[in-house]
Amino acid sequence: MTLANIQKALAILVGAFVFYTAASGPFEGLIQRAVFLALVSTLGFALYPLGAGTRWRPMGVAIDLALCALVLIACGYVVWNYDEIMTSLPWATTLDKALTVGLVLAVLELGRRTVGLIFPVLVMVGLGYALFGNLLPGALRHRGFDTAFVTETIFLGDLGIWGMLTGVAATVIAAFVLFGALLLHTGGGQAFMDLAMRLGGRQPGGAAKIATIASGLFGMISGSAVANVATTGNFTIPMMIRLGYPRPFAAAVEAVASTGGQIAPPIMGAAAFVMAEILGLPYTTIILGAIIPAILFYASVFVTVHFVALRRGLAVVPEDELPAWATIVSPRRVAPILCALGGLGIGIWLGRSIATAAFYGVIGLLIAFVVTEAGRLSPREMIAKVINGLEDAGKGMVIIGVLLAGAQVLVSMINLTGIGVTLSSLIVSMAGDSVPMVAVIVGFVCLIMGMGLPTTAAYVLVAAVLAPAMTAVGVDPLAAHLFVFYFATISVITPPVCVAVFVGAGIANTNWLPAAGQAVRLGAVTYLVPFLLLLFPGMLLQGGPVAIAEAILAGAVLVIAVPTLLTGSPLVGNRLIDTALLIAVILLAIWPHPITPIIAFAVYFGARKLGQRSKEVLA
Repeated sequence: MTLANIQKALAILVGAFVFYTAASGPFEGLIQRAVFLALVSTLGFALYPLGAGTRWRPMGVAIDLALCALVLIACGYVVWNYDEIMTSLPWATTLDKALTVGLVLAVLELGRRTVGLIFPVLVMVGLGYALFGNLLPGALRHRGFDTAFVTETIFLGDLGIWGMLTGVAATVIAAFVLFGALLLHTGGGQAFMDLAMRLGGRQPGGAAKIATIASGLFGMISGSAVANVATTGNFTIPMMIRLGYPRPFAAAVEAVASTGGQIAPPIMGAAAFVMAEILGLPYTTIILGAIIPAILFYASVFVTVHFVALRRGLAVVPEDELPAWATIVSPRRVAPILCALGGLGIGIWLGRSIATAAFYGVIGLLIAFVVTEAGRLSPREMIAKVINGLEDAGKGMVIIGVLLAGAQVLVSMINLTGIGVTLSSLIVSMAGDSVPMVAVIVGFVCLIMGMGLPTTAAYVLVAAVLAPAMTAVGVDPLAAHLFVFYFATISVITPPVCVAVFVGAGIANTNWLPAAGQAVRLGAVTYLVPFLLLLFPGMLLQGGPVAIAEAILAGAVLVIAVPTLLTGSPLVGNRLIDTALLIAVILLAIWPHPITPIIAFAVYFGARKLGQRSKEVLA
């Protein structure tokens, strides 16, 4: 049996487990989490073999088998002793300590293989701090914890590796990963791309707008900026370059558009589900609160691309390269998407769990796929597409499962040592209880802490350490968590460790530094949107119609004024006056008073109208 066959078999097994538990309901907490972690870890060692293609691969096989065995034994031990663990307070034995070390090492090694070295190093730092933090001086010092207590926290209870984050990964997130992967592989991916080409292709900067729409649609499902750049970018970036777009600009557009998918409902890089669990709020509350900021993000990218296209004369996509509307709206294209979303909506409307609602969506999707493809594809070809979707879902579940299990270990150590409270107190004391100062400090630290980390892991880290600093000065908990989430997310386009830009620049075959500069300009409004969350409750659809209208108007002014300023588009025609007016408009827009966004709106469009009249007179 080849490695590829083993990978497919394991991916199908993981998908079947998620499908079954989404339909029937999960097993008991620790059992569900232990079985899920055992399955995704086994699949992970098959998908990411150590030393593949090298002469020392036989040693890699031995290490992989040993680590896999440790995971299976540790997870099996928890399942077997579930009752004892949950009904008593077991003391850590030597065997418990050995299994904990083996399991954590295996999870961190898989983390290293899937997302790089930064994440496992952070977890190791957290563990080291728990074990040796009593030796540090000053405020960072804690009372100290021995290996037995740390083992009991991590392994023998539901606060450590079997905690809430692993639980969310094993249920809700896994179900949506399966939903998204099957949707993309049964026609949704091509439907998204066709729709993006038709909507954006014939406008100024058409290829860049195609990238924006397509990456947003894909990103809303995949929830990963880097993976999104690597998939849609392989189509959109060469198309932009072929039509004469500068290579750094092409890379930046794809990187920024892919990043937006992480802050756009419904999946939001899986953070929506984690945020709902942390805050104890309904999932629908999280996604409703994220709708306006997501719209502002994509509107700002669209406007920036439009202004750049007008100034540079960027080409549109030729008509003969665009799909026909008849193809786009054909039943074969839209039925799987509509049935998938319809099943999801029915599940939520019936009051089912989010995971079960995702199961309904998968059932609707598969039924529509079989009906619309009958006669065009053979049963073997249909099964192959579903299996490919399961394989991609399995890969996604490996990354999510490993990351959240490792993040849960880190969070448990943060909670155990109290370092999160300590750092929050330090930030508040530095800022003097000032909400704007706390926000600026927290935003800057989030950008740093999020660099090099996947979205979900970055959010979990900043939510545990920095969100409490904001709630301590009176910020609404949902606004605080969305604030830190957005800043942790946009770290993937923020130099110097802007991983989404690195991938885009690699595809475009250009230097990453100018691409990063373009990315920051394209995503500039995203750096301001988190502050709008603090200034305008209406951004979260709270405070009534007037508050919501005020927030939308303030955001709309920023969406137009910031790109105008950064692209050098003329207002009245004098660069110095234009700059002063635009800065004044931006400051008025973010000033938290009902009348100031209206004034900003009037100033901007009044100045633009004046500029147009001046041009007509001169002409």
